[in-house]
Amino acid sequence: MRPRRVAICGGGTGGHTFPALAVARKLRQALPSVRLSFIGTKRRLEAEILSRAEEDFYPLSISGIRGRGWKVIPSVLRIPGAFLEAFRLLRKLRPDLVVGVGGYSSGPVVLLASLLGTPTVLLEQNVKPGLTNRLLLPFVRKAAASFERTLPALKGKGVFLGNPVREEFEALKPRVPDGKLSLLVFGGSQGSRFLNEVMIGALPHLAPVKNRLVIRHQTGEAGTARVLDAYGRAGFEGAEVSAFIVDMASAFGRADLVLCRAGATTVAELIAARRPALLVPFVRAAGGHQTENARELERAGAAETWNERLLTPEKLAERVLFYAGRPDRLQAMTRNLEPLRTENAAGRIAELCLEIMGLGT
Repeated sequence: MRPRRVAICGGGTGGHTFPALAVARKLRQALPSVRLSFIGTKRRLEAEILSRAEEDFYPLSISGIRGRGWKVIPSVLRIPGAFLEAFRLLRKLRPDLVVGVGGYSSGPVVLLASLLGTPTVLLEQNVKPGLTNRLLLPFVRKAAASFERTLPALKGKGVFLGNPVREEFEALKPRVPDGKLSLLVFGGSQGSRFLNEVMIGALPHLAPVKNRLVIRHQTGEAGTARVLDAYGRAGFEGAEVSAFIVDMASAFGRADLVLCRAGATTVAELIAARRPALLVPFVRAAGGHQTENARELERAGAAETWNERLLTPEKLAERVLFYAGRPDRLQAMTRNLEPLRTENAAGRIAELCLEIMGLGT
């Protein structure tokens, strides 16, 4: 009998790619002979992440269509070609299962696989399902939900299994106060211009207490030089500034507080690592899903949520100084994250995949 083959599709950002890799790792542990293929977009970051992981990767010529203004025209024109590419890939790979991890690139692959009779599974990482997954839902066998609150929207196909994160995050221990506040700033795998700018503006207000702050800042490729210069001018020569943090789990491990967006994977990593956060949802995120994700943590008393239209540099500095002086508050937020944790979500999703392929125990 030939080895089982699984195609994992979707992506465009680290927020989709890292959960896909977490599930892939568990599939290999459960079924060492499995052959995995990843199908995604032509964004460079995605290719770099999968190349470092030494995975077989096949990019589609496709881009998103929501919130792109006039750029939606070439995006729409690419759709027929993307379906043709997806069809050819499925004929070549002949997977026994297709797993859609979200993002527009999963659409053609999951839909065509279903129409061709291949079993399909979706991962819904957000509290509020995204457009692509809502459209694909009638065609799939099951949809793995990250939050119980999502199940009604999945119309009987949802299974609450949690959001898959890398094991390194789940292994992290809560921080012990040491007299300083260690702040991690990042805007997702591609960076955030807004978070870069509001942090730059906050630095002069934080300079008087710089000896009590330890800052690590992921800027994204476009912002590194400007942000690095701002830290130097404000006297924060010890701050660690980089375009991309490869070992993000280690960065989380050193953080007392995280300033970040509220993408599904970021929220899942905060929960797994039990790290309090100042969440600033991306206002143009499709369907407002980042706001819904952030509210889930805020309701639990594990994070603050800020509308980026209201978060000024002065206000950010005020909140950082507040938490620098209130380690007890950070510890309470850490404890509030514990009930949200879902142990071994990636392993549970891998078990669902094996069950759908007829290999469950």
